[in-house]
Amino acid sequence: MDIARLATRDPDFWSRLSRLTSWEGVSDHAVATAVHEILEAVKTRGDEALVEFTGRFDRMSVETAADLEIPQARLEAALAAIPAAQRQALEVAAARVRAYAERQKLESWSFTEADGTLLGQQVTALDAVGLYVPGGKAAYPSSVLMNAIPAKVAGVAQLVMVVPTPGGEVNDLVLAAACIAGVDRVFAIGGAQAVAALAYGTAMVPRVDKIVGPGNIYVATAKRAVFGLVGIDMIAGPSEILVICDGATDADWIAMDLFSQAEHDEDAQPILISPDAAFLDRVAAALARLLPTMEREQIIAASLRQRAALIEVQHLEEAAAVANFIAPEHLELSVADPKALLPLIRHAGAIFMGRYTAEALGDYCAGPNHVLPTSRTARFSSPLGVYDFQKRSSLIFCSPEGAQTLGRTASVLARGEGLTAHARSAEFRLQD
Repeated sequence: MDIARLATRDPDFWSRLSRLTSWEGVSDHAVATAVHEILEAVKTRGDEALVEFTGRFDRMSVETAADLEIPQARLEAALAAIPAAQRQALEVAAARVRAYAERQKLESWSFTEADGTLLGQQVTALDAVGLYVPGGKAAYPSSVLMNAIPAKVAGVAQLVMVVPTPGGEVNDLVLAAACIAGVDRVFAIGGAQAVAALAYGTAMVPRVDKIVGPGNIYVATAKRAVFGLVGIDMIAGPSEILVICDGATDADWIAMDLFSQAEHDEDAQPILISPDAAFLDRVAAALARLLPTMEREQIIAASLRQRAALIEVQHLEEAAAVANFIAPEHLELSVADPKALLPLIRHAGAIFMGRYTAEALGDYCAGPNHVLPTSRTARFSSPLGVYDFQKRSSLIFCSPEGAQTLGRTASVLARGEGLTAHARSAEFRLQD
């Protein structure tokens, strides 16, 4: 099997690694132009444009925009219709995600200084959030839970979900997840037109303050275009997994962990780092042996061929340094003592510690969010969480005494900047 082999001792290692991990996620001119036209149409023609684009792109014939809303009763029916095992799995996963999210919730705070001046921070939830969920044959109920539950824990009053239903195909598992997560309204629209409806609002679709959730290149391009008018979670690149292993984990386990992200799409990036060259050989053999057994063999094979790597390092400390450069979305520390290695890790979306902690557990039910930074953005960003659905306002209350001290300081600085109205505004409150 043709998988890149790298070693830190090679003189061109860092340049090869940089090329391997680089990713340009920008859309081409044709996509950007199409998205711009769709955004403008929805902005100016509202529901009429939604009906038109839904018919054109999703092959659905609807008479009015009202036909695009999926009523709450339909969500409840989906929850009742799915197999008991699926419902139980959704409810267990939702409970774990909710319990983890509750610990992330920010609270307001303040303190009072000796002269009576109060300073602090008021934390409030966003009023309305839009959640984009891929639809049709694809079923991503886990995405619904991971995006919706933190928003509800934060206190978001109106959570609006949009999900395309090509050919009228509605996925009961997705609707059941929306019911469990407490989504308020659901619309059967997708693509850039759904993003536009959430960002601008229409007679039917309420305007939101932030849009979250994964989508194709048209959705990602639309989210980028409306950023500033509304907030967005992130512009996600292909899925990534980086495994650091000391060579003592079962090679088949590691191979399947690499497959678990490679099966997402051809651009996904699975990487294994180990100081044990013989172990890298065993994993390479396991990959070749197990690949023909995989349902998504062709996708996995393309990912392995185009973006995978087996990297030999001199020791685990060097493995951590390589991992920090890559800043992966998912990082497995499949070593004897992951807690000892953890302090060396600075950049990763989620860290899975120990031989028994498969990354797939984090995708579905461990509790932490699976919406993670990709394409090396873990260097400066974090997983989606409750804090992404809250905002903070500074609190300042000046007592008469505090206004004297702060007023004089502000006056000096304002006059130094040549802003005399600022200075005089503070000076008017001085008592001498």
